[in-house]
Amino acid sequence: MSKNVYAYQIGDSIYLNITNKCTNKCVFCIRQAKEGIAGYDLWLDKEPDLNELLLAVGDVSQYREVVFCGYGEPLIRADLVIETSRVLKKLGASVRIDTNGQADLIHGRDIASELAGSVDAVSISLNAPDALQYVSLCQPQMGEEAYGAMLKFAASCKKHIPKVTLSVVRLPGVDIKKCREIAVNLGAEFIIREYLDVFT
Repeated sequence: MSKNVYAYQIGDSIYLNITNKCTNKCVFCIRQAKEGIAGYDLWLDKEPDLNELLLAVGDVSQYREVVFCGYGEPLIRADLVIETSRVLKKLGASVRIDTNGQADLIHGRDIASELAGSVDAVSISLNAPDALQYVSLCQPQMGEEAYGAMLKFAASCKKHIPKVTLSVVRLPGVDIKKCREIAVNLGAEFIIREYLDVFT
């Protein structure tokens, strides 16, 4: 397995791996157990710039979707995501971002509004019905504030991005019903990820 895999294909989608940095240290994160996904080593020696990322993607027409989702939180590099997604959209790509939803807290500005028009879908990791459990499971660097910021980001995404999904990993003690209610109240879609699927 080679180093610096900036793009990797699973099925008919291509995933962009732009950073290994993350503001969470989730107890269920695949990074705790594996070197990568689907045979790709996703630990980076060097983060990509726009040109390197576009080169790694290649012809977007052969993919159903381009997804910002690697071995880190993509919106830590929000400016690169914004710039790249605009180029990809002009090339005809369908673009999705998988995120922990802390972008506004990280950068101090409304990131969702800057993604408007170039991102088709965003999937946000909810993972808990309240801030206390979120801190326990996700161990965010910014503490309980991260949970509220994530919900605020989700609400902003609903204004600017066509499809917004909140996800939760099914773990003992996590109230799935309450998590679903949060998603419904925000007008977002809701998906449950099985714990074992995180590591496969």
